Amino acid sequence: MAKQRFRDLKQGRVSTPKKSKKTEKPLYPYAKASSKIKAFITDTFMLLMPIMYIVFYLIMGGREEFAQHKLLGWLYILIPLILIETLFMIKTAQTPGYRAYSIQIIDEKTGEKPNTSTILLRNIYALFSFFSLFGWLIMFFRKDAKTLHDLLSKTAIVYTS
Repeated sequence: MAKQRFRDLKQGRVSTPKKSKKTEKPLYPYAKASSKIKAFITDTFMLLMPIMYIVFYLIMGGREEFAQHKLLGWLYILIPLILIETLFMIKTAQTPGYRAYSIQIIDEKTGEKPNTSTILLRNIYALFSFFSLFGWLIMFFRKDAKTLHDLLSKTAIVYTS
């Protein structure tokens, strides 16, 4: 290829190859952070609150007993919560909050519902991600709004079609 001279380019005798901007279309319709937050709040009231009530008053015998044994109380709350959310996601790939906002979980590689072990690991990662706070904050800085537990488990939250 011959060297192009600036004078030829300036006078329009030689055309420059145009750089095309590739608009990368996402593979999936990723759920926005606002939908994920609303689904989280809905799940908190529909799933977490009844579990907390049962643990506080039926298992621990009151708030005072819970205050004395906080670690054990939170284990009694979080283990059933993870199991219930995992069962919902295994059955329909949605929790009640996800269903209310028309979002679901998918495996990033296949685009289908993830397998049981992936869902369970994702929910465990979500717990650690919640306590680190960094794991949930990164969704505000990513275009696909993925959280740390989505990245670790290679899943995505997308809008249902």
